[in-house]
Amino acid sequence: MSQYADLKAQIARLEAEAAEARRNEVGNVIAEIRQKIAEYGLSAHDLGFAEAARRGRPPKKAPLPAKYQDPKSGSTWSGRGKPPKWIAGKNRERFLIGQA
Repeated sequence: MSQYADLKAQIARLEAEAAEARRNEVGNVIAEIRQKIAEYGLSAHDLGFAEAARRGRPPKKAPLPAKYQDPKSGSTWSGRGKPPKWIAGKNRERFLIGQA
């Protein structure tokens, strides 16, 4: 057998030994960690594990406070986006909330 083939066989044997050693040690490590968590009453938040990021659309932002109000209907508008029909083309100062 060539030196290269011997080395490849040795690598395969060592990788198998390493995998077995890891499997044996992981069980002990997990048991120790669980014992410490129970002993100190730790939570995932205490350990720095944030809640997993959610997939899909981001959560909706809170709506903006109303800046304008229609005195007839009581409808409000934040001042962002397309203006509603009741304020479009009119002097907006008349509709300011908190202004009389």
